[in-house]
Amino acid sequence: MQNSRTDNGIVLRAIEPYDIEILYKWENDKDIWRVSNTLIPFSKHIIQKFIENAHLDIYETKQLRLMIDCVKKGRQITVGAIDLFDFDPFHQRAGIGVLIGEKENRNKGFAKLALEEIIKYSFEVLQLHQLFANITTDNVPSLHLFKKIGFTSCGIKKDWIKIPGGFLDEETFQVINKSI
Repeated sequence: MQNSRTDNGIVLRAIEPYDIEILYKWENDKDIWRVSNTLIPFSKHIIQKFIENAHLDIYETKQLRLMIDCVKKGRQITVGAIDLFDFDPFHQRAGIGVLIGEKENRNKGFAKLALEEIIKYSFEVLQLHQLFANITTDNVPSLHLFKKIGFTSCGIKKDWIKIPGGFLDEETFQVINKSI
């Protein structure tokens, strides 16, 4: 799966040391913090340690991050990252999240293609029974995307995410591997 070229114009690849600058930028973008449940900035040192440990097995770390590269005119351009987190091998499930870092790369289908690839990997290779995603109800593009690729809503957590001036509801979605 890692460093594998897909047939759809994207590559999901392992994190490399040269990704430190783009990850530093994305992880410290306050506009993204709400969707990633981040409250404090990340240092380059912490990101470097994360990259150094990215080779560890998902069974050990309980997470997997892959970079999303778009292939254009023979060049690979990093457009985002996709994560499996809260990996639970006993219950055969994991959380899933996707980020397309720059606004100009959003709404071009990269997230959909990356999600389809990692869902396939999760079900066929990791043999997971289900994946889940938690999305604030004001994140209309993500709600639409996850519904479009087959996730179903299984509940809303009321006033779940604190924001300046109040709280947001968070909707939980699941996709279940019917072949297990």
